[in-house]
Amino acid sequence: MRSQGRFRRTALAALSAGVLFAVAGCGGGGDRTAKGTTGTAEAKDVLLQPLASPGPGPFTASTARAAASASPTGAPDAEPTSATRTVHPVSGAVPGLYGGTRSVAACDVERQATLLTGNEDKASAFADAAGIEAVQIPGYLKSLTPVVLRADAQVTNHGYSAGSSTAFQAVLQAGTAVLVDSRGMPRVRCACGNPLGPPVVADGKVAHRGERWPGYDPTRILAIEPGVKAATSLIIANTDDNTWIERAMGDSGGRDRTPDDPPPFEPDAGLLFPSPGRPTESAPPEAPPSDPAPSEPEAPTDPGPGESSDGFGDTPPEEPWEYEEEGDPDVAPEPTQVFPAEPDEPLEPAEPEEPMEAGLGDVFAG
Repeated sequence: MRSQGRFRRTALAALSAGVLFAVAGCGGGGDRTAKGTTGTAEAKDVLLQPLASPGPGPFTASTARAAASASPTGAPDAEPTSATRTVHPVSGAVPGLYGGTRSVAACDVERQATLLTGNEDKASAFADAAGIEAVQIPGYLKSLTPVVLRADAQVTNHGYSAGSSTAFQAVLQAGTAVLVDSRGMPRVRCACGNPLGPPVVADGKVAHRGERWPGYDPTRILAIEPGVKAATSLIIANTDDNTWIERAMGDSGGRDRTPDDPPPFEPDAGLLFPSPGRPTESAPPEAPPSDPAPSEPEAPTDPGPGESSDGFGDTPPEEPWEYEEEGDPDVAPEPTQVFPAEPDEPLEPAEPEEPMEAGLGDVFAG
């Protein structure tokens, strides 16, 4: 119960705060021109984007939906400031990276498709940034899964300006509604319909622009990486009761269910720092086969000289060689005790000794 309470204090407030953007909209506010051009971004210049902030050049009005309280507020920075940040890589397949409400979609995907395809210029710009054709937009959006971020995450965002998309680095606040692909990568920000891409993370200090929200910590930012393989579902945190939900890819919550094999831990957002996705997703499958492989052949070299070499693979030729070399040159009496074949050799010369004694007797007799 205490861990659930701790999680609600640290994560549920962010997940439930201000996710409904229909009232706030994505019309104005913020810079109208983003730095960079299509496919590029200034990694040293990062825009902080709170939940309801439309950001530069929104593609559409908001399609995010969920019950929400008032959006968190913070004092906007009058001038860009610099800060040393720590960005934590995390796999998009990590359970609990995303959250949501059971049977409720974080975004209205159908409306998002309608808004984008209703404007040819924006549809073309969106398709260029997403790497698809404009006619593929409806199917592309329906293949994505609506969820919400459970931690602040950096992405490459794309605004719309002068008929084309403009790329810029942005940190999205925890609780932001996004559409993710089968590898767990955020692809669309539902607040404004902007296409998203992987972040470009710069070392050292960066200039922070925009509005800081309460609880923002520059040392706790995620950089989401693609999962090892395409998944058929996501394990997300239920923001209502802090339980697990399995949501099918491309589904808006209608097929949500309790996972058959839920993660063996509570959906605490603190587990994302540092990322648990990279070791559990890629390292374990490769490490076990490589570590035991060299040690197994060495085990059979331990049997003693009297044991049979059957079943020891390639070791039988090595055992006689080792013990022959130890027994013959060093100590002669030991081979007669260890190997039963050698005691017979001293018995055979005993027969010729009798004639020698008889010969000596004859001499003395004579």
